[in-house]
Amino acid sequence: MKHTSRIYATPAFRNCVALLTLALLGVTLAGGASAAGPSRSPANAAARGHGPTAARGHGPTAARVHGAAAALHPWRPHIRDAARYAASRAGGISFGVRTRHVLRGVGVVRTVPSASVLKAMLLVSYLRRPDVRDRTLRPAERDLLGPMIRRSDNARASQVCNIVGTGGLARLARRVHMHRFHATRPWGLSTIDVADQTRFLLHVDRYVPRRHRRYALRLLGSIVPSQRWGIARVRPRGWALYFKGGWGSGTGWVDHQVALLRRGRRRLAVAILITSSPSHEYGKETLRGVAARLLRGLRPDSQPR
Repeated sequence: MKHTSRIYATPAFRNCVALLTLALLGVTLAGGASAAGPSRSPANAAARGHGPTAARGHGPTAARVHGAAAALHPWRPHIRDAARYAASRAGGISFGVRTRHVLRGVGVVRTVPSASVLKAMLLVSYLRRPDVRDRTLRPAERDLLGPMIRRSDNARASQVCNIVGTGGLARLARRVHMHRFHATRPWGLSTIDVADQTRFLLHVDRYVPRRHRRYALRLLGSIVPSQRWGIARVRPRGWALYFKGGWGSGTGWVDHQVALLRRGRRRLAVAILITSSPSHEYGKETLRGVAARLLRGLRPDSQPR
């Protein structure tokens, strides 16, 4: 076909040439960018682990996690309020709250007779025994351990102590890194303090073999109603409570409570140890008053610090 200047001058031909030129220019630019290296756009930078998205975490999941953490409100125990109240009460009073970060309290290394608080350690010591830890508990064993914790049966506690011995209690104390605990007979005269008991209760489930963890927590979380005084009366809403009390047969000789409060992965431990109250009823009221002041403001969205 013979080409003439008239053909090149037609609008259709000029449009075709323009489109072809743009296409060739795009290919040239793309090749140049590849030779110079990857694009520095925000999307590509984030894909390589750089840029704004990576700096904040890794995508939407991290944003949700960070948002959930931001929704929690830092909380600290009200030690001064509790100390002022304790100073107005008769008897010797020591108490403390332990979080994952720190122990705060008053008289946290004062040693006192354990009374029935020791039964939580007896329970864990029994479940850690080599001939018990990896098998199902027998009905007779449940009948031994259940009443010892839930209704603080002393006869059953004596039986368990005869099985585990003071040596078993001492081994548990070493595992927990207790510093001032001393096991003796009769078992109620074993000595405890706030620092050691909060260290034990904060991760009490960790010291129980995995097979028996739910069982142990179920017992500590189901103390009979007639013994749910003190901290049980002021349990913060939304927090699960696992605790054990000890008292001197209604005399006021001792009135103790040790507890774990847990909400999801958040947790804190409390110990309130009272000696020489005028009466058991008086000691129970002191337990409630100290616990209420320590735990004031602890809400479902609190993050213990």
